Amino acid sequence: MKIKKMVDSFNYAIEGIIHAVRTQRNMRIHMITALFILTLCFFYDLKKVELLIITITITMVITAELINTAIEAAIDATTNFYHPLAKIAKNVAAGAVLVTAVNAVFVGFIIFWDKLVPFTYTTINKVKSTNTYAIFIILVIVSILTLVVKAIFGEGTPLKGGFPSGHSAIAFAIATIIALLSENPPVVILSYILAVIVAQSRVDSDIHSVFEVVAGGIFGTLISILLIKIFI
Repeated sequence: MKIKKMVDSFNYAIEGIIHAVRTQRNMRIHMITALFILTLCFFYDLKKVELLIITITITMVITAELINTAIEAAIDATTNFYHPLAKIAKNVAAGAVLVTAVNAVFVGFIIFWDKLVPFTYTTINKVKSTNTYAIFIILVIVSILTLVVKAIFGEGTPLKGGFPSGHSAIAFAIATIIALLSENPPVVILSYILAVIVAQSRVDSDIHSVFEVVAGGIFGTLISILLIKIFI
């Protein structure tokens, strides 16, 4: 009987995780990001301490999202009208997720930056030696992949709204390519400032949320770097 109760407890916990993944878009993004980071660990000689920090950081983000989902469900089940305290509870829970996500970015930067520097210099030299047509094809691929992701999440239209922001993805893809082509720091900075302005304009127009444009920017940047690494 005790064993059955223990098995049931595990089943309930797993059902909770599955529910969060199925119903929460942010949880799906966290899971995909976690898989990407863990896969990246295979390609670098990380120390045990670094692996431990990465796994703890990933666990913190996913745990915070699970708690946030539980709090939202509990509030929705007990409150069928607007209440300022319910709003505060949801905002604070979402804030906890944001804090862990920012910490995860910081941890990733500290651990992987030195290992990515040689790759960055190699990529820059390859991009400089390539032709304009290859760069154009990369931008086309980024655009197509963005549309595919929009179709998967089924939100918005191909050219308006939805996850991720296509304008943000393309703007940051262009900024990344310019950053790899140019040796002039002001040009690189201006390129990313323009990309941020494009992303901000989508938020100001109420077409995208901040999260959607941030996801679009990260998506466009990572896909551009990946394509350059593979094809150039």
